Amino acid sequence: MRLERKRVALIGECMLELQGQAFGVMRQGYGGDTLNTAVYLARCGAAAGIRPSYATGLGEDRFSSGLIERWQEEGVDTGLVRRLAGRMPGLYLIEVDERGERSFSYWRDTSAAKAYFEVERTPLEQGLASWDALYLSGISLAILPPAGRERLFALMRALRERGAMVVFDNNYRPRLWANADEARSSFERAFELATLALVTADDHQALLGLHSAEAALAAAQDLAPPELVIKRGAAATLLRAPGGPWQEAATEPVARVVDTTAAGDSFAAGYLSRRLAGAGALESARFGNRVAARVIQHRGALIPAEAMADLVDAA
Repeated sequence: MRLERKRVALIGECMLELQGQAFGVMRQGYGGDTLNTAVYLARCGAAAGIRPSYATGLGEDRFSSGLIERWQEEGVDTGLVRRLAGRMPGLYLIEVDERGERSFSYWRDTSAAKAYFEVERTPLEQGLASWDALYLSGISLAILPPAGRERLFALMRALRERGAMVVFDNNYRPRLWANADEARSSFERAFELATLALVTADDHQALLGLHSAEAALAAAQDLAPPELVIKRGAAATLLRAPGGPWQEAATEPVARVVDTTAAGDSFAAGYLSRRLAGAGALESARFGNRVAARVIQHRGALIPAEAMADLVDAA
């Protein structure tokens, strides 16, 4: 039987990663929310014929070339990448405390990803008719100038109108926005255009400036997308498939959290890999939680593929 392939475009920014303590020994890597999801989706969805393609801007330097080589090794298609002379990837330093919680320092003001739409027609727009799904995040919106953001909204609208899955993950980083009003306006438009929203309750609370988790949950449950998934840390994941009731998917218990980097990104990949393969929302959320639980037991945004091979084989 011929496997039906699904093509997923993900857009955002991947940065060079330094992990360690300031003025201490550093470990080099790379990561970025939507890129993390692309890699984990390539791993989780390969057997189901899911092929992620990553849309971003990179430079013509050796670091950019190295990123492309590594993404290709992970099974991520790089045909949507734009190489921009005079630009380079952004850089971030991640420090992790004894509880596995993270703090970040960024150097990204002139990163190549910000200039992705500074061309008449991007590779992502040229391939509009071929995508089964588009995935973006609040960070994807935040890094773009207003004109680029409008182009991305137009892509979301066009894909939704022809029946593709349009996924918005609400990753909210206040420091990336000029002000909270601009962020709220952009998020509102993205939620209206999405067919599926992946909502981290804490981020939604911060975005709206609400004083309680209960208020944030109520606001999230009223969002426009027909399919909603609300992530609440260690608490059960809430989800509503189109036309269905609210359901709960328990999270996976973890004896020791090492690093929460990419917990939400890997959940998104696990969830999408199952939904695009035809599984129900509840089953997909359970798998997403298993993937995230495995990821937070390792350091770094992208854990070794062999550390989750049993999950992928059993899916």
